[in-house]
Amino acid sequence: MSQNALRKAVVLVSGGMDSAVTIALAREQGYQVHALSVAYGQRHGSELAASARVAQMLGAVEHKTVAVDLRSIGGSALTADIDVPLDSTGADGGIPVTYVPARNTIMLSIALGWAEVLGSSDIWCGVNAVDYSGYPDCRPAFIEAFERLANVATKAGVEGAGMRIHAPLMRMGKADIAREGQRLGVDFSITVSCYQADEEGRACGHCDACRLRAQGFREAGLSDPTRYC
Repeated sequence: MSQNALRKAVVLVSGGMDSAVTIALAREQGYQVHALSVAYGQRHGSELAASARVAQMLGAVEHKTVAVDLRSIGGSALTADIDVPLDSTGADGGIPVTYVPARNTIMLSIALGWAEVLGSSDIWCGVNAVDYSGYPDCRPAFIEAFERLANVATKAGVEGAGMRIHAPLMRMGKADIAREGQRLGVDFSITVSCYQADEEGRACGHCDACRLRAQGFREAGLSDPTRYC
């Protein structure tokens, strides 16, 4: 049995393939998973429905969804009336309009608060710095900085065992993540990655999230169970 057996961990769950593999990895290491999703005003609710499926099917002891209205500030194609780029080449090298300002900072902050309440020292998230579309809050520097913040901003960090932010997919591309999910027995058919999936969770096949996912499965030599519109 893992030395982490029966230790509680808060795991951020978006409903996509990355967070599903992250839950599976936390479970493999013996953590008791408390899954957390954030309804932040994203374009569709199908990813939240997928989050619930993922949490249940991968053995989370509970799943909580917290609402934060990021549509009230906008600034992203996922939270405002801005078109999601389709069939983008990413040639300009800039941060795309699908970046949601402060999203990962807000999500990790909520996870940090819940971890303190649960008496957990461990927060897991599925960010990665390889196939990440250029988002600044998916880089190692961000995770390292947030962990330092967590340990100076909380009672648990000052008086307890300290807080740790786990980002096990940080240096993995989508092909690696697909292979890892297959090894762990993750059913990717229950996940939703598309930025503008329909109400049934069917993907557009043209946004960056769809393109990266399809490329990952193709490079891994695996069948992609994504359902398309």
